[in-house]
Amino acid sequence: MRVTDVTARVLAACAGLLFAAPALAQSAGYPDRPVKMIVPFAAAGPTDVVARLIALKLSEKFGQQFYIENMAGAGGNLGMGAAARAPADGYTILFVSSSYTVNPSLYAKPPYDPDKDFVPVTKAAGSPNGLFVHPSIPAKSVKELVELIKANPGKYTFASPGIGTTPHLSSELFKLTTDWISRLRRSRAAVRRYSRSWRGTRPCASRRFLPRLS
Repeated sequence: MRVTDVTARVLAACAGLLFAAPALAQSAGYPDRPVKMIVPFAAAGPTDVVARLIALKLSEKFGQQFYIENMAGAGGNLGMGAAARAPADGYTILFVSSSYTVNPSLYAKPPYDPDKDFVPVTKAAGSPNGLFVHPSIPAKSVKELVELIKANPGKYTFASPGIGTTPHLSSELFKLTTDWISRLRRSRAAVRRYSRSWRGTRPCASRRFLPRLS
């Protein structure tokens, strides 16, 4: 869905931007029914949590329900494509992560045009990528982790929220720059098992507490 100018003004007002007052003056009557906010990832991940906090405040401020609909899959493409196909009436809002700008360079035919299908509203939050291991892993630093993986090709796997997400891309870059790809290539199975992708951050995070993914 393309967020209408009215929706953009209302959300900008809630975010406390400088043009809040005139924006509210131009948005009389909106919304007069519930507003859907699509999150293209699984529930309980960082994008979903921030979206729910904002939806709660929007509901309180405007007296209409702003509700979350999670549409996980394809690195966020399923939800973003659904939002792009929705009517451009301001009652479907897309809440995205960096995948919104990354995916068009990864997929031959993404189901949305980031420049034409949407009107940007605001940056709601920032979240860095992190590297975590189970406490049972005998590595206390990145250097030790790299040495451990090099010494045990095919034994350990990396979990990410999904193929094409920035954590997945970061892991691939990490794999290349730390020079253990040559060891992984000794076994095709090791290459295949290196990365496991999940439909969102929450499923991925729940698995990281296991000493080994399977």
